[in-house]
Amino acid sequence: MSDFTSNFWSIYVAGISLVGVIGCLLLLVLTAKKKVQSTSDNTTGHVWDGDLTEMNNPLPRWWMWLFVITIVFSLAYLVAYPGLGSYKGELNWTQIKEYQAEVDKATTAVQPLYARFDAMPVEEIAGDPAAMAIGDRLFMNNCAQCHGSDARGSKGFPNLADADWLHGGAPEEIIKTIQDGRVGVMAPIAAAVGSADDVRNVAQYVLSLSGSPHDSIKAGLGKEKFAVCAACHGMDGKGNKLLGAPNLTDDIWLHGYGEDVIVNMVVNGKMNEMPAQKVKLTPEQIKVLAAYVWGLSNKPAVASR
Repeated sequence: MSDFTSNFWSIYVAGISLVGVIGCLLLLVLTAKKKVQSTSDNTTGHVWDGDLTEMNNPLPRWWMWLFVITIVFSLAYLVAYPGLGSYKGELNWTQIKEYQAEVDKATTAVQPLYARFDAMPVEEIAGDPAAMAIGDRLFMNNCAQCHGSDARGSKGFPNLADADWLHGGAPEEIIKTIQDGRVGVMAPIAAAVGSADDVRNVAQYVLSLSGSPHDSIKAGLGKEKFAVCAACHGMDGKGNKLLGAPNLTDDIWLHGYGEDVIVNMVVNGKMNEMPAQKVKLTPEQIKVLAAYVWGLSNKPAVASR
């Protein structure tokens, strides 16, 4: 780790930058002093293609001064902006400040678009066509990467267009999910369940809860062992929204279906994370986005014009 925390790389980068600029200056000076022996007709004696003669004229003054200005500009730039290793520059410019300034500018520009939604409840916003057009763009830019453009999710990513909600589907719960993110943890509990046969019996019992094809004898043996799972999913298997524990009775399988999948979940556990969006979106944008998501699984009344 010392290679990454010492000053060596900072000095190395600064040295490379300065050597490059100084090298250009030396090249200009040395080539300006060097005189090529020419013939009486002011040529170097080199001829190509029979009649293409290399003349021995000096570089144009404007070109020389343009080269000098470029070198001076590069030195001034390295003084003003970070470019010499860990040196921050006299203007103290950073890409983080630049990014934040652009974000603030964009936020200010779009603020009027969201102003009229401030006092509206989420259910009413969901019925506003203009708000839903904005919500659709917000969803495509920030949510579709995981939940899909149709919001129906995929393996490991919840379907937002149905009525199944791990943490609740009320408007305020959706806002909290988008704003703060969620972390779902299924702990590995095979040791608490018992033997490998006990784990498979529990898997069969879990399948029976949703009416899925199962072995009724094994399911009966696994019912008692399901008490370990009931701590989160409840004795009836209907889950716990406070913990984000899924409902096991609705035949909706977020991470796959079948005995082997359930056994793997019990043995190895699982962790899912929904990242917090408050670092990217304003509260007004989150509210409109929440209204859009809420409207995917509900039937909002369309606002009249």
